[in-house]
Amino acid sequence: MDNATRSERTRAAVIQAALAIIARDGAGKLTLDAIARESGISKGGVMHQFRTKQAVLEALLDHQVAHSDQRTEAHLAKIDPASGEANLQAQIAVLREVSTDPTSVTYALLGAMAEDPHLLSIVRVAGEPKLRALKAEAKDQDMALLRWVAARGLAIPALMGMCPLTQEERAHLFDLLQDGARWQGCKAAG
Repeated sequence: MDNATRSERTRAAVIQAALAIIARDGAGKLTLDAIARESGISKGGVMHQFRTKQAVLEALLDHQVAHSDQRTEAHLAKIDPASGEANLQAQIAVLREVSTDPTSVTYALLGAMAEDPHLLSIVRVAGEPKLRALKAEAKDQDMALLRWVAARGLAIPALMGMCPLTQEERAHLFDLLQDGARWQGCKAAG
């Protein structure tokens, strides 16, 4: 096995170990020593890939962003591009999925971002191309943004366990947000 392949496998093992630790024990228990124990990789091997816990957290967020991008692409593949709202539809569908399946990793990553606001910029920067695509395809940009923000507003409190709505109520509201025909002819107040 060449060095590049071995290095990529080590990075992947470190990320999987970190995800396991966060899911099981929380972000506060994530240390380079804990990652080494969990992954079976020497601490030196872990540090060769990630010099600090901060670097691991950044890699975890990058991993989660890539996972979200894959989910978005999967939804885009199912949506008729002629709908005129493929990106909006895909993003609402991913937010819907996330809101119905919050994981302990999601909670821990949210906690890590609250602890270190710099990590929020990773998520914000990763979302910018999606937002540009959504705006570019929108016939009514205000309405598209309103629907997108509403979907985020449904998902984020659900992820944090703070949403007072039932799962059925959230599902109904996501159905409304995804129903493009329902929004045609509506005008956002301006």
